[in-house]
Amino acid sequence: MLFAVSRIVRPSAAPVSKAIQVRNMATLKEIQQRLKSIQNIEKITKSMKMIASTKVAKAQRGMKAARVFGTASSTTFTSAETKAKDDDKILFVAASSDRGLCGGIHSSISKATRRAVAENASAEVVILGDKPKAQLGRIIRNQIALTFNQIGKDMPSFEEASSIVDIIKTEGIEFDTANIIYNKFISAVSYEASIIPAYSEATFKASPNFAVYEIEDDVLANLQEFSFANGVYWAMVEGHAAEMCAKRAAMENATQNAGEIIGKLTMTYNRGRQAVITNELSKYFIFWVYVFILIFTFFLFFS
Repeated sequence: MLFAVSRIVRPSAAPVSKAIQVRNMATLKEIQQRLKSIQNIEKITKSMKMIASTKVAKAQRGMKAARVFGTASSTTFTSAETKAKDDDKILFVAASSDRGLCGGIHSSISKATRRAVAENASAEVVILGDKPKAQLGRIIRNQIALTFNQIGKDMPSFEEASSIVDIIKTEGIEFDTANIIYNKFISAVSYEASIIPAYSEATFKASPNFAVYEIEDDVLANLQEFSFANGVYWAMVEGHAAEMCAKRAAMENATQNAGEIIGKLTMTYNRGRQAVITNELSKYFIFWVYVFILIFTFFLFFS
């Protein structure tokens, strides 16, 4: 077998100039252009803050409704004392979105997922959203089983969560315990990465108090799918509420920073403009002083 080896010819380095570069002060026109651009940025961030503020109330209402159903599913597993075993096959579902400009929302999910995967090296990962996919793809690429995008454009729905669970099942991804990693909404300014567990039929059947429920096998399969979809929906909705609050806070901070820069640039521009006016007035004053001296000398000479 022959291999073609190509040598990369690198261009010779350009001679380094020994001239000392002097950084000149910005002209009034450059300051004015920068001032206009930052004023436009301030308008954009202020508009985005208003849009996020209108979505926060809707997201919080949806979060409260999702918590009711999610808590009901979690109570079922808690009452049955369902727990993961040491040798269980674990699946991690990192629930985030595609959108940016929302602080450390996506980094929170990525860091929590990396910590969880470090403790379970054989676990597979399903990622919801392009942002955590870009962050996790550089580190745990070999453990990513499935990724989803087009998430976070609008309020998440139970239909989307059900479709995600159906695709996971169709792709043949098996697990004993599924840990859904999401951002738990604490307040309008705080959130933390948490886990919602979901279990397979076999794991739920092996629960100590499973016999109390008297569930038939065909109903158990539907219950398992519903619990998994319910957990994914809960994670997506609560993460969406935390994201909207974080986006509102980020845009508010960006607007304040733009306002501070505008104030500093306005002061710099006014000082520069005043210096130019003073300089021009000084030139005219000196000119007329010279003219007055010449006229006065002329009259003295001919008088």
